[in-house]
Parts: sequence; structure tokens; C-alpha cells
Amino acid sequence: MRILFHHRIGSRDGQAVHIEELIAALRRLGHETILVGPPSLEATKFGASNPFIDRIKHSLPQALYELLEIAYNLKAFLRLRAAVRAHRPDLIYERFSLFLFAGIWVSRSYRLPILLEVNSPLFEERAENGGLRLHWLGRWAQRMLWNHADHVLPVTGVLARIVASYGVAPSRITVIPNGVNLERFGRVLDTDAAKAELRLSSRLILGFTGFIRDWNAVHRLIDFAAQQHSQFDLHALVVGDGPARGFLEQYAREQGVPDRLTITGVVERDDVARYVSAFDIAVVPSMTPYSSPLKLFEYLQLGRAIVAPKAENIREILTDGQNALLFDPAADGAMEAALLRLCTDPVLRARLGDAARRTIKAKSLTWTSNAERVLGIAETALLEASGRRQAEAVTGQRRRRESEN
Repeated sequence: MRILFHHRIGSRDGQAVHIEELIAALRRLGHETILVGPPSLEATKFGASNPFIDRIKHSLPQALYELLEIAYNLKAFLRLRAAVRAHRPDLIYERFSLFLFAGIWVSRSYRLPILLEVNSPLFEERAENGGLRLHWLGRWAQRMLWNHADHVLPVTGVLARIVASYGVAPSRITVIPNGVNLERFGRVLDTDAAKAELRLSSRLILGFTGFIRDWNAVHRLIDFAAQQHSQFDLHALVVGDGPARGFLEQYAREQGVPDRLTITGVVERDDVARYVSAFDIAVVPSMTPYSSPLKLFEYLQLGRAIVAPKAENIREILTDGQNALLFDPAADGAMEAALLRLCTDPVLRARLGDAARRTIKAKSLTWTSNAERVLGIAETALLEASGRRQAEAVTGQRRRRESEN
């Protein structure tokens, strides 16, 4: 199968990881995949974004920037149309982006099925966080795009319900969560060796990976390390970087534990497993209620004892007391109680870690499995498109005969 993969991302972060991993999995399965999107992404370093786009976004009034997002469709349409003419794909696979209409236009122009991957409800997300001025247009765009795709692929069941609330038939929605690359994270590394490499051999490590923002609530790991310092030799290891880094480092100084925090900065994908293997406890302090966090699948595959919120999207993957400890995010001290329980019980940590690793295989949470699901949906979409063309041909022939008579 020849798949045209369309996107409009400019940051080389978790979004880019999803794209790269799924494309690699499709290619491993023997399918041709053509990536179409902003060329600048190829030159962007991991963990960075396009500085030109960042300057435009921050210098223009919000409404004007949104109109420029819409104007981008002309460029995207021409780029996508050229790719269709050059490669003759069987279908289009697109990562949903608010105001990105070019994929739908090209799919209709060339009668190609289009599968739409949805990672978040961007209208609600941007409207809530002050990133949207033209609310009516954003709501209309999201509804139009979701309803014109042949099939919508949200990453969680929570998100699937939001998609359905916009009028998309459940038969056209399939949940495909994020996954893990077994080639990159398949070998379980020795925790003691990983700690020794980081010069943290004596410490009980609370770990977090990802782009650190204020809402990640990583400062709670620092609080716990400071509160329990006399009882445990704790260390907070943050694998990543982000705008909250300066705050976290200052916060650790204010709490009197600057030597109990390590922030690695941006780490290349092939090195992430080496750092996560040093975690005694992998922590998800906070998260959006509809997301499918990449870090979660990496924690599972590397057999970490996980502490995470008892949110519905998390419970689609984790079960409290079986492969993780889940805490009520609305209850004061609940996360800290779960951390304390694991700090005092190495047997429980080991049991949860073993069950976490088995979860990946039991639920087929790999990029290869995801690619196989996408291919199955694509084959159905192609059959349905073929059936529509045949029906249209029959209808056309009947109308011609009727007109001749």
C-alpha cells in the first residue's frame, strides 16, 4: 500500500515522535509512506521548534495569526497535490490540525480515502488556554474536518467520545493509543548500572520524562524529596527540558534540596531508555484528561513501578494495584501516599514493574501493532471507496441511458 502521510507540525517533540515511529512501523511492514508537511521540520533539532513561526505567533494579534493558519492551506494544498500526482498514493493519512483543510480538499479532488489521527480536541484545548480568538470558526473547522474524514483515529476512548459528540458515527471512529518501539526500548537495562552511570547509585530515584511545563506539576517530586529526606535517600530525575526548568531549579533551592534534582535537558530518543532505566519509580504527577502520553508506554516497557493519576484515559491502560499505583488527583496527599508506599516496599515496586512490562504485550501497545490496525482500517476504507465508485459508475450509466431515451 502507498500511503501519503500529511501533517502541519513545526516542533520536533512528542508530535514528531508519533509521526516518525508510525511511519517507520508502516515501512517495516513493507508499505510505502510519503511524508508531506513543512520542510523545516527536517532541519529542526529534537526538542526545538521553528523560530520563524514562533516569532510570527508571538508578534501578531491572535485573530490575524489564525487567518494566516487558514491561508497556509493554499501552500499545503499545492504541496499535497504535487505529492499525489508524483506518487499516486492509495490513501491519505493525516494528523489533525485545526484549520488544516488541504487534506480533505485533496482527498475529495482525487477521490482518495483519508484517515484522520486525532491527538487532542484542538478547538477546546486552544479556546481554554487562550490560544484561539475566532471561536466560532475553530468550532466549525473541527466539526467539518472530523465529519469529512473517512475514518477518525483518536488516541483515547475519552477523546473518542468528544469526536462522537461532533456527530461522527461510532462506526467511523477507532481508538489507537500511542505505543512503544521495541527496537529502541526492548532491552531492559540494569537499574543499578544505569544509576551508577549517572552517579546516583545510592539514591532512590523518582523519575519523569517529557517536555516540562507548569501544568506537569513536577515540583511535587521536589516537595516529596524534601519532606522525606530524613527517611529516604531520594532524588528527582527529570529527563527532558522545557519552560518550567528554571522554576524547578529555583524551587529545589528554596526547598533546600538543590542536590536532589537533576534535569538532563533534551535527550536524544535513543538515549531515553538509558535514563528511564535508572528510575525506581516513574511518576506522572498530572496530565490532560484525553491524552495518551508517550512516556507511559516507555515506562511500561522498561518495567518501571508507575505512579499516575486515576483518570479515565490512564485507566484505559493501567489498573490500580496490578501494573501501577493510581491516585485520586483531587485528594490532597494522594500522590505522596502512593510514592511513600512504593518507597517503603521494594517487593511491590518489583511486582508492579514486572506487570507493567507484560502490559505492552498483553494489550499490543507497540507502534508495529498500531501500524497493523491502521492498515486494516485503510483496507476497509479502500474497499468502501471502490464500492462507491462502482455505484456511481452504475448510476451514471443509468442516467445516460435515461437521457438517451
